Amino acid sequence: MHGSPHVVSDVMTRSVVAVGRDASFKEVVTTLEEWKVSALPVLEGEGRVVGVVSEADLLPKEEYRDSDPSRYEQMRRLPDLGKAGATTADELMSAPAVCVHADATLAQAARAMARRHVKRLPVIDGEGMLCGIVSRGDLLRVFLRPDGEIVEEVGREIVAYLFPGEPPPVRVRVEEGVVHFSGPPGDPSLVPVASRFARAVEGVVDAVWDPRTDDDQPGPITVRGSPRRLGPPGSRR
Repeated sequence: MHGSPHVVSDVMTRSVVAVGRDASFKEVVTTLEEWKVSALPVLEGEGRVVGVVSEADLLPKEEYRDSDPSRYEQMRRLPDLGKAGATTADELMSAPAVCVHADATLAQAARAMARRHVKRLPVIDGEGMLCGIVSRGDLLRVFLRPDGEIVEEVGREIVAYLFPGEPPPVRVRVEEGVVHFSGPPGDPSLVPVASRFARAVEGVVDAVWDPRTDDDQPGPITVRGSPRRLGPPGSRR
């Protein structure tokens, strides 16, 4: 994985287990247990995602097994009461499904999860067909990028673009995902710009301008390849 921003297809799980609308309650429970997952996409036709059935959708059947809810609770939790009597995935599922496209950025997927309070999203292609699934853990995987890989990208996409020179007047090092800039920037207004661009690089935890003197810094970075100046740093070409 090289370049930013990364997209969902870079990190998603491509082998996905799913069920059809007519899958029985017990079949859904069995599939969840066998595959050690907490939710399943529900498909129709040749693979179009129409909903998601989760452990939360199954629990009302057990919750209301031996009790009669009050009238107030019936009104407040009408959808759950309906699922307590469900026998198929079609009756159990939450629909429409909250999905994400394979070419969405990781930031877009993270926002969708946060807004809809879900732990994973079915990934669909341009035709709405299931092609993978992405979880919170998948999105966090970008923070496993080696520091050296981040240094190379920041040098190529940001330093060479904003602070050209041989060697560049601004140096960069990365420690535990934190980007440290140092050296004379020339134009001070570029300092916050460089920091903002660096924070947009996948795997970067933070970006700071190191206050230490130039003599205290390690040697200049090596920028591999020619600087690209056809668009903003990190843009796809």
